[in-house]
Amino acid sequence: MCQHQPSCPSADSADRDAARSVAHHPEQGWNLLCNGVLVFEDTGELLPDGQIIAPARAAGRVTAAV
Repeated sequence: MCQHQPSCPSADSADRDAARSVAHHPEQGWNLLCNGVLVFEDTGELLPDGQIIAPARAAGRVTAAV
C-alpha cells in the first residue's frame, strides 16, 4: 500500500504509528495513515483488518469525580 521510500511500517508492525499520514481530520479527531491504520486523537486505533486497539492510558493515573 505504501509508495514512500523507505516504506512505512505495515499495519501489523509494532511501530505502525510511524507511517505517514495521508488524510488528517483534526475536526473529527482522526488521521488515516498510509498503511491503512486509522489513528484517533485519544490514541485508539482501527486496523485495516477491523481489529480495534484500545487507547493508551497513563499507567497508575486515576481520575476521581468531584
